[in-house]
Amino acid sequence: RMTATVQNPFQHLVEALDPSDQTRQFFNLSKLGDPRYDHLPFSIRILLESAVRNCDEFLVKRSDVESIMNWKQTQTQTVEVPFRPARVILQDFTGVPAVVDFAAMRDAVTKLGADPEKINPVCPADLVIDHSIQFVFGPQSYSSHLTFITCRSDAVFLSNTHLKCYRLAVVPDCATSLQKNQDLEFDRNKERFQFLKWGSKAFKNMRIIPPGSGIVHQVNLEYLARVVFDHDGFFYPDSLVGTDSHTTMINGLGVLGWGVGGIEAEAVMLGQPISMVLPEVVGYKLSGTPDKFITSTDIVLTVTKHLRQVGVVGKFVEFFGPGVAQLSIADRATIANMCPEYGATAAFFPVDDVSVQYLEQTGREPEKLTYITKYLKAVGMFRDYNNVSQDPDFTQVVELDLSSVVPCCSGPKRPQDRIAVSSMKSDFETCLGAKVGFKGFQVAPDLHTATVPFQFNGQQYSLSHGSVVIAAITSCTNTSNPSVMLGAGLLAKKAIECGLSVKPYIKTSLSPGSGVVTYYLKESGVMDYLSQLGFEVVGYGCMTCIGNSGPLPEPVVEAITQGDLVAAGVLSGNRNFEGRVHPNTRANYLASPPLVIAYAIAGTMRIDFENEPIATNAEGRQIFLRDIWPTREEIQAVERTFVIPSMFKEVYEKIEKVNERWNSLVAPSDKLYTWDPQSTYIKSPPFFDGLTMELQPPKSINDAYVLLNLGDSVTTDHISPAGNIARNSSAARYLTSRGLTPRDYNSYGSRRGNDAVMARGTFANIRLFNKFLNKQAPQTLHLPTGETLDVFDAAERYQQSGVPLLVLAGKEYGSGSSRDWAAKGPFLLGIKAVIAESYERIHRSNLVGMGVIPLEYLPGQTADSLGLTGRERYTIPIPEQLTPRMVVDVKLDTGKTFQVRMRFDTDVELTYFHNGGILNYMIRQMSEN
Repeated sequence: RMTATVQNPFQHLVEALDPSDQTRQFFNLSKLGDPRYDHLPFSIRILLESAVRNCDEFLVKRSDVESIMNWKQTQTQTVEVPFRPARVILQDFTGVPAVVDFAAMRDAVTKLGADPEKINPVCPADLVIDHSIQFVFGPQSYSSHLTFITCRSDAVFLSNTHLKCYRLAVVPDCATSLQKNQDLEFDRNKERFQFLKWGSKAFKNMRIIPPGSGIVHQVNLEYLARVVFDHDGFFYPDSLVGTDSHTTMINGLGVLGWGVGGIEAEAVMLGQPISMVLPEVVGYKLSGTPDKFITSTDIVLTVTKHLRQVGVVGKFVEFFGPGVAQLSIADRATIANMCPEYGATAAFFPVDDVSVQYLEQTGREPEKLTYITKYLKAVGMFRDYNNVSQDPDFTQVVELDLSSVVPCCSGPKRPQDRIAVSSMKSDFETCLGAKVGFKGFQVAPDLHTATVPFQFNGQQYSLSHGSVVIAAITSCTNTSNPSVMLGAGLLAKKAIECGLSVKPYIKTSLSPGSGVVTYYLKESGVMDYLSQLGFEVVGYGCMTCIGNSGPLPEPVVEAITQGDLVAAGVLSGNRNFEGRVHPNTRANYLASPPLVIAYAIAGTMRIDFENEPIATNAEGRQIFLRDIWPTREEIQAVERTFVIPSMFKEVYEKIEKVNERWNSLVAPSDKLYTWDPQSTYIKSPPFFDGLTMELQPPKSINDAYVLLNLGDSVTTDHISPAGNIARNSSAARYLTSRGLTPRDYNSYGSRRGNDAVMARGTFANIRLFNKFLNKQAPQTLHLPTGETLDVFDAAERYQQSGVPLLVLAGKEYGSGSSRDWAAKGPFLLGIKAVIAESYERIHRSNLVGMGVIPLEYLPGQTADSLGLTGRERYTIPIPEQLTPRMVVDVKLDTGKTFQVRMRFDTDVELTYFHNGGILNYMIRQMSEN
């Protein structure tokens, strides 16, 4: 405990504590001479502080503290430790099912005769409604060169009053259409938002940030982050877990956090620690100075490829070295945001003077800055990146000279596949003819120059392979960063001044991470130029990057289909997996916001910007990209002038009150939710049906069929329902049976609170490659009959016969965004286990949380090496006495037997499995107490 006026905060802090106080023990470790502490990575020091503060010899034991303190020895010994983060953050796509689960848990606790109000978040939880925005209509031709837009879902809340708060000019013609669409969409989504508002009233310790406020990660960075918690004068580091992979963005501000599954997050909200294997920490040393034309996006894409090559899956990455001091917090946050793309658990930048300056810039109160600085210095968690004596010991050190970074993009199907802009044209043409894969489309050589003419708004155009049809400045990755956003604005200004434009059929959009972005783009004078190029603000939220790009103009779709063209999307996001951005863009590239605009102007990815003009203006003058590209010095000058604290204060002081539509919603105040059996949005899930207090011994898996036989890098996008609901899908047939028409289907994201829809959308991705069919399709083979069926329909038939199911997969199963429905959906399909070569960390944890067994081939073995076709029937005896990572037999009906490892990595995970899942465990715990 300390006050802002204390001269020697550490001295008073220690003296104020009871000698037996665990926090005093931590400060004794951190400041009074234990040499082990001074050599710990800063990220590990946060784990240590949490363990000491929460040590109760039950959930957190003294031996856990010692394990973390002895990290240098224990990091390679697969030592399990608990971690209790200070808070939880959710976005709406994962937040809705979390609130649904909490409501259902209250019902289950009531049935067991206990008090339902025991089900409340113990750990503070913030839910930001941001992922539901969908961009529907692209730019149209107006004499004023202004853009016509309408938005879906959350954008219905962006009333003119709300828009004016952020000084966003609404074009009168557009405003009328926008208002009509808002009214329609408000009614369609009203129930879902009423349910969330009920949750904000019914549950204590849960705050909901209304729609239209911004992307969860940027709101977290600019507004929600505490850096240091002040609990009645008691201080401890801010830390968190979130239900989105890119929760790691907050590490750029020195707040340790990472993404977990929604199921795991719910357990943390209920007071359970995360059980984790003590991670190795890779030290990433930055040195040198980036070239004046380099953006933070170029740096992060370079880091992403580098760390993928190094191999950091399941590890922490901690940045150090003099190069870090040159990076703004927004730059650091961009690098930390892409952490899931290079596979690490967290990518940590310890707090330094630049961090405190950012807190000041974003409008935090002076007294907070004082105690944050004093506290972190007192406990040895404040960093000077130029002081090598502070460099801790790391498991491994890798280095990057920032002066070696060149302008780049990533694609066409994975974020780690970086390409220098100078090589983009040749790389795309190589991909065009290469074998189908992450870098290939296998287009016949004689079709590489194919061109398809079409008409749009009365004008003649043509598309070819590599034509850009989507150009989106979107996602948390870059829209939080003033340098690249202002860079895009300055490039737009120069482009307009040179007489350049974007073809009107290209679907352009700008979805900022918060209202602050619109504020400084407007104040700096660049917003009008962005608008003239078609990059009008279409809403505040995660949009094109998660597949909410909406439909393309019909003539464009027809041309792409007619020519079987590899059309392209270019976006400033962090994910470009196949089928994610849009079903008609087979090639998708991640790029900085200025490059998004550049490729939109060029209209194609098949351009060499160094040697070819980006366009020719009306006067016949060839304009090159170098003619309009702003330097870092130009950008920084504008940023210093226009990105100021008053902007952040004005926006965030109103954030929870300004949305009039949200404020006007009427929600019930009952502690138990009254489920509407007619609802197609909110439904009580069957996860707790028949739950009793008694545990049942684990059941062996007998004569299971394989539902799907999959390959490498199957992402949660392939597994979890996402995007629009196709009219020929199982989910569509279900909704039609409930009286809905296709226009009312909405998206899977909007229906994440309805398990009947979500189960039918599991494995419904059109890009799912199933070895049974040897093609991409959301279908599988029903082995008993040989019929090809939608995956849900096949699973339903198996379940009707009482047959258990398995999935076979290759490497990196479940990579990509953390999606709880990627585990809930398979559970509802009757899948009892997955056998894979390796797993993405969050998805494996989610499978455990739902009671689905993650099994892993032994080293050197694969489905192919074992001769598995997937047509066999599998029996897996599960012994009653289980131990972490134990090996079990798999017996086939062919007589063959092989062994796999059960990926229950900790005793706690085994406890969850024995209970049938983590939420079942929590219900029993809450009902006993």
